[in-house]
Amino acid sequence: MALSLAGRTAIVTGAGSGINLAFASSLLSRQCNVVFADLALRPEAEEIVAKHSSSSRASAKAVFQKTDVRKWQNLREMFMVAEEKFGGADIVCPGAGVYEPVGPRANGIPRQLWSNFWHPPGEPPSRDLLQQSRYAELDINLVHPIRTTQMAISHFLNPSDSSRRRPASPTNPRSIIHVSSIAGQTTPLVAPIYNATKHAINGFVRSLAPLDKELGIRVTAVAPGVIKTPLWTEAPEKIKLITEKDEWVTPEFVAEQMVNLVEKEEIEVQAPSASIPGASSTRMAKVEGGFILEVGRKLRQVEAFNDPGPSREGNTVTGLGIADREIFERLRQGGWGK
Repeated sequence: MALSLAGRTAIVTGAGSGINLAFASSLLSRQCNVVFADLALRPEAEEIVAKHSSSSRASAKAVFQKTDVRKWQNLREMFMVAEEKFGGADIVCPGAGVYEPVGPRANGIPRQLWSNFWHPPGEPPSRDLLQQSRYAELDINLVHPIRTTQMAISHFLNPSDSSRRRPASPTNPRSIIHVSSIAGQTTPLVAPIYNATKHAINGFVRSLAPLDKELGIRVTAVAPGVIKTPLWTEAPEKIKLITEKDEWVTPEFVAEQMVNLVEKEEIEVQAPSASIPGASSTRMAKVEGGFILEVGRKLRQVEAFNDPGPSREGNTVTGLGIADREIFERLRQGGWGK
């Protein structure tokens, strides 16, 4: 069931920058309070939080909660802040994520990577340590969304005695929105761990589809293409893969679709034409639990079965072959992974 935003409260992880910042900003503009849960805020995020501080005249309020999404206690604390400041949360977006850079250097300086399959644990510049027995990227991109979703469901169904909210139900809906990717369908060599996390998110979201009808908790996801965020624009090893043939999609456009997944019952999407091979038309798609929306230059519902795959516009990285060649060169040098 759709959820109106005015007077509601959202928790958004990764709200310090990129898509999640754009989503948080869109929520605030619709009079929805937001808990910005991130390690830090970029200057533009700091400005938005200050503009919507508790002492401001803004109708919707924002609060920053420093959050390392790999730490479950930090996740618990962001729900506590939502409870303390706003009486609880109605919308949760576990959107924080990282992407495997394709090379070890930026401007000749080793870049500190979270995880990269092509730089195994213990091999600089990867931050993954052999003694930790885990990949940070899995913790951030997959474990954190799963654990946050568990917490959100519990939060929605069991409001505290001091909360101003009733338990979620089909007549009192709540929303959880995930950030997947077209990498949940495609499999570029450059980012195997990232691809795996986004494939997993798609399956996870679909698994929770029945919560919508039975409990009023709608779990959905956006699957963006190539988005013009610092993740790309401030990473020389990735921006070099973009050519004039590739089209950017803005974080603001993705955020608009995230809002639609929360507050609308139907959205207009592209669909293959039934009469003209290779052409497309539009149709209205019902938004419900398990819905995954591809966001490129066009919008497309990602089907569980017999899906044709991502559309081209806004979803291409023409220079990926450069990264592939660099990977094979590294592997052929010998000693990889030792």
